[in-house]
Amino acid sequence: MAALPQYDWIIALISIAFCGSSFGNGANDVANSYATSVAARTLTMPQVGFLSMFTEFFGAVVLGSRVTGTIKNNIIGLDRFRGTPSTLILGMGCAEFASAFWLLTATKIGYPVSTTQTIVGALVGVGIAAEAGVSWGWKDGSVSQVAASWVVAPLISAVFSAILFGSLKFAVLERKDPFEKALKAIPFYLAFTAGVLALFITVEAPGAPSLEELGAGIACAIVLGTFFGALILAYVFFLPYAHRRLVKKDTRIRFRHVVLGPLLWKENPPIFWPAKGDEVVIDYFARDVPAAGNEDIEKQKTENSADKGEKLVNDTPAPLSLEDVERGKTAVPTGPEPEERFLAPTAPLPIHNPQRIWSFIKYFFLQGVTRDCVTHADAQLASVHDKAKQYDNRAEHLLTYAQVASAMMMSIAHGSNDVANAVGPWIAAYQVYMTGEVTEKGESPIWILVVAGFLLGAGFWFMGYSIIRAMGNKLCKMTPSRGFSCELGAAITVLLASRLGLPVSTTQCLTGSIVGVALMNLDVRAVNWRQVAFVFSGWFITLPCAGLIGGLLMAMSLNTPQFGQG
Repeated sequence: MAALPQYDWIIALISIAFCGSSFGNGANDVANSYATSVAARTLTMPQVGFLSMFTEFFGAVVLGSRVTGTIKNNIIGLDRFRGTPSTLILGMGCAEFASAFWLLTATKIGYPVSTTQTIVGALVGVGIAAEAGVSWGWKDGSVSQVAASWVVAPLISAVFSAILFGSLKFAVLERKDPFEKALKAIPFYLAFTAGVLALFITVEAPGAPSLEELGAGIACAIVLGTFFGALILAYVFFLPYAHRRLVKKDTRIRFRHVVLGPLLWKENPPIFWPAKGDEVVIDYFARDVPAAGNEDIEKQKTENSADKGEKLVNDTPAPLSLEDVERGKTAVPTGPEPEERFLAPTAPLPIHNPQRIWSFIKYFFLQGVTRDCVTHADAQLASVHDKAKQYDNRAEHLLTYAQVASAMMMSIAHGSNDVANAVGPWIAAYQVYMTGEVTEKGESPIWILVVAGFLLGAGFWFMGYSIIRAMGNKLCKMTPSRGFSCELGAAITVLLASRLGLPVSTTQCLTGSIVGVALMNLDVRAVNWRQVAFVFSGWFITLPCAGLIGGLLMAMSLNTPQFGQG
């Protein structure tokens, strides 16, 4: 039974704002987890849409409950609200509305902003309007620590990702036979990813012991046990699959056949549901240009072919052979946009025609995951991409599997850390509503984490494409090896922050990772600094904008004239 039932309607409105905030969080921030995978052509948008539903839900529900306390308790002081607890309900509602409005607006115009910074700014605005103490000083969870993480987190993430890509670059990609080296190295990278993820799942699960309680011995046993277990599985199942597909060039093989394991070493393995097609590996270094039909674009494509051939000779330690080129490896073709694909064919039909109604339904549910998020018609961006060194396509393709694993890990990390951005204020309001008191601590109900996890994935499904475009190939040339390094480095940074209870921004972590990896080309021109500045400007204006919205809502709510008052 609620202690303050007279505020049912406020809780209902806050719940709507919570849904909008969670949806906007997913639309803007989930794209960070998979932007490099889409840009590198490792995953398609529909594949990412389904994956994000699972990984965000898993991260939010299994790992997300610990982080929510920082957002709620440490940004603004709660003493101001103890005399009138219902005012805290109002304040948290204003923060949720401010967060939802700014995130959805920024996402709609394609502005990658920090959802962490958004909710922090909204809470600061509410705190100032309510004359509550805002935690500016240097202590756990304060605004200053969160602000410091906006600078420190990208730097740490850049270092992690640069080290990871450097190990790939010098140990695999720039060796004499990069594909053979990649075959030997890929099991270790897969096992390393699995080991890191296993450790954080162990210590972040609800009710799980901390690292100190767990002990160094048990923690090492978990990491090493998972590492060697995954390593054995990779050697037994993944290597035969990779050999059959990439060395034997068996076009019937798809990833579902990895379960055949050692049977794939045979000359004629028992392949179930064989696939059709003659393409094994795409060209991950094809220039990203729109569909043909523009004379200037066609000229650009022709020039790029010549430039690419020269670059392979001059910059690549192990260039593709003529045989590789003649295999006809091409970039994944881009299809029509959703409006043309779903709505145009039935446009002449009456609005009440069942076929046209069905086309609207398909457009509504599929438009977000069927847009082209890879190609960009920008001459300046093309020059940035040309500064990226090119490597063996088969080695790059082999790393797509590691990139999928790292992208899923990044998404799980996002779900665990950023669920606090939407859930924290709602939980604060709900606790006051149920108990009538302002409390420092309280468990996050599992059902609200379930709802938040679902909405994170749904937000990406419907609106994430605009941020995928902004955070993919617009920052630098993205390939599977680079994307894997970016995602894993950013995931480690976010998960470390989650363990420390520090709400960092996945946008900033990924941006730092991308810049760090791009600089491993040893050419500052390999980074699109204009886009980096655009992303950075979003971080800069988000806190004051969200704070202004939240503060104005709170100030108007507290000072609204009423009948019976002078």
